[in-house]
Amino acid sequence: MTDQLRLMAVHAHPDDESSKGAATMAKYVSEGVDVLVVTCTGGERGSILNPKLQGDAYIEENIHEVRRKEMDEAREILGVKQEWLGFVDSGLPEGDPLPPLPEGCFALEDVDKAAGELVRKIRAFRPQVITTYDENGGYPHPDHIMTHKITMVAFEGAADTEKYPESEYGPAYQPLKVYYNQGFNRPRTEALHRAMLDRGLESPYGDWLKRWDEFERKERTLTTHVPCADFFEVRDRALIAHATQIDPEGGWFRVPMELQKEVWPTEEYELAKSLVDTSLPEDDLFAGIRDNA
Repeated sequence: MTDQLRLMAVHAHPDDESSKGAATMAKYVSEGVDVLVVTCTGGERGSILNPKLQGDAYIEENIHEVRRKEMDEAREILGVKQEWLGFVDSGLPEGDPLPPLPEGCFALEDVDKAAGELVRKIRAFRPQVITTYDENGGYPHPDHIMTHKITMVAFEGAADTEKYPESEYGPAYQPLKVYYNQGFNRPRTEALHRAMLDRGLESPYGDWLKRWDEFERKERTLTTHVPCADFFEVRDRALIAHATQIDPEGGWFRVPMELQKEVWPTEEYELAKSLVDTSLPEDDLFAGIRDNA
């Protein structure tokens, strides 16, 4: 019955889909699940993080087009569908005090109006399950926080024909579950850190764990652990496709693949809302749905 199962992953920028839940999506694609990534912005204000590409005049002048091409490649690698919501990247404000957000950017859009654009996508695709970010955005990027806001409004609004009339937004539909991506969680980070040190290897996570304590980051409830180790290589290839954002020799790839698969073979989620009965913890985003598909 998997041809009736549909998963929508709502992300802020191109590359977010490959760093958050990518192995899960590839796993579900392999099982015949219909997977759609909705990318809220074009990543126009993203910095060029790969040192090998910094200073490239063409990339700097055509970053929007370059990131679209990167997204196309990552989409093909993951085997997912992908659509743009059409908003403009807000950038990551830096400084003290923080500068104002640029006029017309995603984070300054009216939440209900922006959510309406996502309602259109939900009503057209009709996913049973949606994934997005928690109220902190996973980390406090204004576009990630805005992505959370509009996804939660659209989860309810997709069935609300008074707020979002069918004549404008399409036939009403109610998704059944919404999850927060929690792949960057402390138990996983600590487990991989210890495993690296136990094998006499240098861990890339020492500074991460120090910052965790400094920022007093709230521990999240990990309700759902999806086994997807067989798709970690696919995840990494999709991530590397976002060449402006990812250094293939950087920290993302310093933990040996076999160690990752042995020590932490899952990706984690936090069940935020469910309209079906399910027992926690889960190992399937479609728990409570699959048998009735």
